[in-house]
Amino acid sequence: MIYEHEIPKGARLYFGKSAKLKRDIEQKVSDILYKNGFEEILTPLFSYHQHLSLDDAKELIRVFDEKNRDLTLRADSTIDVVRILTKRVNIDNKKWFYIQPVFRYPTYEFYQIGAEILGESQVTEALKNVIEIFKTLSIEPLLQISNIKIAKILNQDYKIPLEVLRDSNIEYLLKSENSWIKELIYLKRVKDIDNIAGLLPENIKEELLKIKELSKNIDYNNIIIAPLYYAKMRYYENLFFRFIDKNSTLCMGGEYISNDTKASGFSIYTDSLIEILKKRFK
Repeated sequence: MIYEHEIPKGARLYFGKSAKLKRDIEQKVSDILYKNGFEEILTPLFSYHQHLSLDDAKELIRVFDEKNRDLTLRADSTIDVVRILTKRVNIDNKKWFYIQPVFRYPTYEFYQIGAEILGESQVTEALKNVIEIFKTLSIEPLLQISNIKIAKILNQDYKIPLEVLRDSNIEYLLKSENSWIKELIYLKRVKDIDNIAGLLPENIKEELLKIKELSKNIDYNNIIIAPLYYAKMRYYENLFFRFIDKNSTLCMGGEYISNDTKASGFSIYTDSLIEILKKRFK
């Protein structure tokens, strides 16, 4: 029996303080992004291209268009934003943001505030914008910096399955005949990179030093590094970051390639942010 007041599991409801807090967050973030040269874009709820975003297509909510072609509800904004900006809209501006929900099977709804910067090697700017946003909101979550290229090198050159890295299967990694992999497993601090750099293959070392360089270019103290982290989003290619509070991911972003376009961006998970900020009202 479904009661008349019941809403589906995973759907979002905001009222009173939570609705006001959501609106305040969105206003403060949009003010910062407009100030920093971004324009706003809102993409369609329906998409033909969401399978390009997620590793697991089973997370997509599928429908059909009038010609019976496969459609899905928007499960990720990045791919569609870049595709629309590069293929459909003739604009000069390279910096865009959006405030909109995404949807995952069967009935999960997530509000996001995201931004994309078209062009090569803009990850530092993307990360600085997130740091400015969190400072404005008076929070300092843990920043994790990674480089997806390291996981891809381990997969291609050393035959380590990506599933092992995606699932953080430490037991499997410790069995590797390459002893330097153990050094990467336990590497957490930027200042320790130089201590192990001489033990690493040159291509791994090169990618690890990119993490060090990114950390030097930002003003933030609460940082760890995770060289072996592999994101579940298909398009991330190089430097990658996450902001974490306890067991919640507040934001993730990095460098990626979409539609043959190099870009950088981030997504802030509004609902996780609301849960943290609500505690101030208790």
